[in-house]
Amino acid sequence: MGQEISVSYQAVKSKVYRLIDALVEGSKTEGEVQESMQRWWKLIHPADRAVAQKYILTVLAKSNASLEAMNDGLFAFKEFAGVREMEVAKAAKLQARAASPSQLAGPM
Repeated sequence: MGQEISVSYQAVKSKVYRLIDALVEGSKTEGEVQESMQRWWKLIHPADRAVAQKYILTVLAKSNASLEAMNDGLFAFKEFAGVREMEVAKAAKLQARAASPSQLAGPM
């Protein structure tokens, strides 16, 4: 396996947030983020994957809930009402990706 990485909750959260920042800042594309997560997953020792999966799903769920709260808070204002319809489709796409961890799970 060569290199193994930490699967602590903090390490997983840091990895996710770094990739979110890279995507938001435009230094990585969605495809590059996906490839990065797949490379990261391959570095995790098979015995640690159950814990890593639990942590990644927890971090993604909490991140998604945070984004939804911000989204709902902003779109509660009339000024954002016109923009909401355009963003609903994109948010649904992101939710579907976050809810589908099958690409990470792989054989354990």
